[in-house]
Amino acid sequence: MTTRPDDKAPAKDGELVMLDYELWSETGGRTELVDTTREDVARAENIPIPDGATFGPRAHLIGGDDFPTGIEKAIVGAKVGEEVERDFEPAEAFGEKDPKLIELFSMHEVARLPEMRKDDADLNIGTVLTIRGRRGRVVSLTAARVRVDFNPAFAGRKIRGKFKIVSRVHEPSEQARALIELGYGRSKEFEVSVDDDVVTVRVPERSKFDFAWMAAKPRVIDRIRSHLKPKSIRVVEEYVTPTPAKEAAKSGEPAEKAPAKAAAHSHAHDAAPKSDKPAPAHEKTE
Repeated sequence: MTTRPDDKAPAKDGELVMLDYELWSETGGRTELVDTTREDVARAENIPIPDGATFGPRAHLIGGDDFPTGIEKAIVGAKVGEEVERDFEPAEAFGEKDPKLIELFSMHEVARLPEMRKDDADLNIGTVLTIRGRRGRVVSLTAARVRVDFNPAFAGRKIRGKFKIVSRVHEPSEQARALIELGYGRSKEFEVSVDDDVVTVRVPERSKFDFAWMAAKPRVIDRIRSHLKPKSIRVVEEYVTPTPAKEAAKSGEPAEKAPAKAAAHSHAHDAAPKSDKPAPAHEKTE
C-alpha cells in the first residue's frame, strides 16, 4: 500500500487531496463563474443550485484529468492550507476557439432532433443540442437556420483560478472512496474497506443497474489498482430474491416476515501494479 506523505511537503503528481477551488472565465469584459466548491460564491453569482447538491472540498487527483493540463500544473507544488491564485490563457485552459467547429444547420433538421420533440422543448441561444453524435450550443438562429458551436464551452476564454488544498487523503479506504468519487460519484453510498491488501467495494442498490456505473467500473478499478497497488480488488453486488407469497404461506409466516433468499455476486480483480496513468476521461464541458 502507499506510504503516508508529509502534509507540509509540496503536492506531487498522483497524490489524492481534498481541494477547494473557484474557476472563473473572462470574455468581452464579462466574468462568469465556471465551477466552485464554495456555496457562498455560487449563491453570490445566483447560480441555480439543484436540490440535494452539496458543497465543500472535493476529492482531487493531482496531475489528473479533472482540469485541463495547464490548470492541473498550477496545483502541483502547492502545500496544504496554501491558496494559489492564477490567470490562464485560453491555450493553457480550455483551448482556443476553432471557427471550423461552428456549423450551420437547417431548422428542419434541428426540429427533428429527439430533444426538440419533447413537449417542453425550447430553442434559444444557449440551448444545448446533440447533432450527429456531437454536443454543441446554439449561438444564433433564424426562422430557417440554426448556428451551433461545437467548441468546448469555455474555449477561447481566459480563466482565473483559486485553489486551496485542504488536506491530503491518507487512509487507504478513503483513497479508494475518493477514486470512486472521481470516476463515478455517489461515493458516500458505497461501502469500502481495505484489509490484508484486499480492497472490497460493495455497490449500493441504485448503482447496480446504472449504466454510468457499468461504464465507470473498469476505470475505477484501474485507478484503485494503480494508486493503492493491492493484492486484489473485490467489487461486490448483492441481489436479494424476494420470497414468493405461496412459500411464505407454507412456512406459516406472513409474506413480509418470511426470510428472503440472498445471492451475492462478486468480482475479484487481479491487481498487479501498473505504472500507466489513467487515460483522460472527460473535460470540463456540459
